[in-house]
Amino acid sequence: MLAEPPPSLRSVTTSMLPGQRRRPAGPAPASYWRRLLPVLAVLALLTRIPSFRHPLWNPDEGYLAVQARLLASGGTLYATVVDRKPPLLPWLYEAAFALCGDGSLGPLRLAAVAAQLLTALALASTARRRWGDRAGRAAGVLYLLVSVGLNPEDAQAATFEVFMLPFTAAAVRCADRGQWARAGLAVAGACLTKQTGGAALAPVLYLLWQQPRTRPTALLRTGVGVALPVVAVALLTGPSRFLFWTVTGSSSYASFAGSELHVLARALTNAIILAAGCAGLLPPVVRVLRIARTGAADLWLWLIASSGAVLLGFHFFGHYYLQLIPPLVLLATGALQILPPYRLTSALLTSACACALFLLWGLLAPRPDLAHTERLAAAVEARTGPADRVLVWGIHPETYWLAGRVPASRYLTAGLLTNYSGGRDGPQVGEKYGVAGAWPVFRDELAEHPPALVVDDSRGLPFAPDHLPSLRRFLDARYQRGAVVDGAVFYVRAG
Repeated sequence: MLAEPPPSLRSVTTSMLPGQRRRPAGPAPASYWRRLLPVLAVLALLTRIPSFRHPLWNPDEGYLAVQARLLASGGTLYATVVDRKPPLLPWLYEAAFALCGDGSLGPLRLAAVAAQLLTALALASTARRRWGDRAGRAAGVLYLLVSVGLNPEDAQAATFEVFMLPFTAAAVRCADRGQWARAGLAVAGACLTKQTGGAALAPVLYLLWQQPRTRPTALLRTGVGVALPVVAVALLTGPSRFLFWTVTGSSSYASFAGSELHVLARALTNAIILAAGCAGLLPPVVRVLRIARTGAADLWLWLIASSGAVLLGFHFFGHYYLQLIPPLVLLATGALQILPPYRLTSALLTSACACALFLLWGLLAPRPDLAHTERLAAAVEARTGPADRVLVWGIHPETYWLAGRVPASRYLTAGLLTNYSGGRDGPQVGEKYGVAGAWPVFRDELAEHPPALVVDDSRGLPFAPDHLPSLRRFLDARYQRGAVVDGAVFYVRAG
């Protein structure tokens, strides 16, 4: 049973009930944002300085970079250029490459800074409307401080979650103001960046349900806002292909049979890392839960739905956890309005110290995977010509981008063809567990345009060619084993 809050807390708690909003105090809105925006912009840039240290942070960035090059050279999304993700981020990479060249991810790093700034502003706006000026400033600053509280490979990369979060935060902000069409559009933007962005629909619908007088109209506007962009993109990319690659074609990918301990260990590890990054947020939330009800049911629903999104697929990569941070920030901000002022100072200082440690990690930690990929790319570039097609059989698609070579197949990693992902070593890895229909297409691609070079970068993992009869036969019939570079075996065409 919850303890009865003291009188000083009871009045504040009552003012935070659903449907009630504290009128913002202090400076006029324009003056308020003119002061806050530069602070948040500088902080957004500072917290992402490590992202500029390396050419790549993880294979997702490499995959997107290769996709963007293929699209720019005439490729068709979900046909000759494929992935299990929605199209907004590949299109953004393609646009950035068209404007700034495709040799660097620097423009995407700046775009990620902008995405984090927009997320912070949306959260600050929501907090200010609910709890006042101080809460708005706190929410924006706290978000940026804790947004890097994961392994730098997850937090500093310019990948799906970073660009999804501005849409999710905007969806809740718009719903909080009764702007239902905009809320729907924001949910659609989140889903078209990554499927799990649909978790933002839960708090939007909850807030909509709290308005019985306008509920039918609001529901219609929200539904149209969600549906129109999704339908337009499906028509643009091909409805059946869009549905397959974003929804129905990932059934085997979403299973963790045979790798339970590996997956659970990763889930626990990343949860602990995130808890350390959010060390300034969790105590006020837990304390207020013990003494009072904050009336923030929509935020709790947002957190629960986002947690379900992290669970979806049973992979528990660190960057999945980024989706939890916006609702946690707003819950902590609301809790801090109930607690004494020194609690806010403590939360900010704790978050700043944690942020400094994670930034130091990002600046100093070595990247052995990147070093391996760079050595491999240099060897590929030295052994092939610019027009040669290459097959890199591994899980590092960035090799193609770094080497400046065209992939011999639309399947940029062995994961799509074998269901190997994230270090899983269970029984569901092999030809029959790949994306449905992929192997016949793959064999046709290799037969029509045999790669000048095949690089077996499996290094003893379960997707090695010796475990895949089709690939083994192809190599034995047409290729000779050549050099070994950093553990990867190079195969050259016989004759």
